[in-house]
Amino acid sequence: MSAVLKPASWFEAMAEDQLDAVFAIERRIYEFPWTVGNFRDSIRARYTCRILRDERDIIGYAVMMLGAGEAHLLNLSISDCHRRRGFGGRLLQHLIGIAREHRAQELFLEVRPSNEAGLRLYGKQGFRQTGVRRGYYPATAGREDALILSLPL
Repeated sequence: MSAVLKPASWFEAMAEDQLDAVFAIERRIYEFPWTVGNFRDSIRARYTCRILRDERDIIGYAVMMLGAGEAHLLNLSISDCHRRRGFGGRLLQHLIGIAREHRAQELFLEVRPSNEAGLRLYGKQGFRQTGVRRGYYPATAGREDALILSLPL
């Protein structure tokens, strides 16, 4: 089922007073979540931090760093109760638009090889694997590699 969204009114800058709600989602969906401090530091560093919301809830959020003609997607997450409805794709398209507005020539990200939903999402948007970071992510049994994906803009 495709998500029905209002245009830009659903996307807003992440604010520090939303971090408890963002962290509650992060803690529910990840075994090794970002901390509130990670999000706060991203906001204070003026990274592109966005919330996707409806009238009641935060549906998802993302953090992207822009600079030197590149964009680096650091976190893109959709609340577990809103998954598989097209919200991840819409949030990713929104970020791609922001990267293009800032004249980034390429958008990079890291993703776990075990993150099948993420790999499908990024593949649908045209991302291709450009490398591997060995032992990048913490995992229950040690470390997990990260696949480096990129999208020419």
